[in-house]
Amino acid sequence: MDLKSKIRTVENFPKEGISFKDITTLLQEPEAFKFAIAELVKIADEYDYDVIIGPEARGFIFSAPMAYEAGKPMVLVRKPGKLPSETVKHEYELEYGTDALEIHKDAIKKGDKVLIVDDLLATGGTTKAVAELVEKLGAEVSAVLFLIELSFLDGRETLKDYTVRNVIEY
Repeated sequence: MDLKSKIRTVENFPKEGISFKDITTLLQEPEAFKFAIAELVKIADEYDYDVIIGPEARGFIFSAPMAYEAGKPMVLVRKPGKLPSETVKHEYELEYGTDALEIHKDAIKKGDKVLIVDDLLATGGTTKAVAELVEKLGAEVSAVLFLIELSFLDGRETLKDYTVRNVIEY
């Protein structure tokens, strides 16, 4: 199945000069969504992992069905203040300022092997922060999987210390 044909490109969103890859059109086609998940699961099966992490918010869409399919725990990484129990916070640099992510302190254990799954790799900054948060808890990143990679933005360079895989590349 040609998944690229199921993804709408919205020009000049969220600002002038950006060609936004809109996955909502793929999600509206059950067979395309099933196929996308199956492709991600095929890639995931190549790695040894204990836990799947889904970063807020679109990472949830792909990591949850993958975890269900694999029979593995699924862990959320969210913006500060969104998780109800004790968390570990990781601040990271953006081009113009800082941001932060949190994970429940007991969500992953020292020595766990983690698969990070998100919808899209652009510059890689947020994903690198998720990986650093995983490592802060003593776990290991087995691989990082994306439905889409925008290779012209060099996110792989930011994530050069990790194994990066995708289903679709622009």
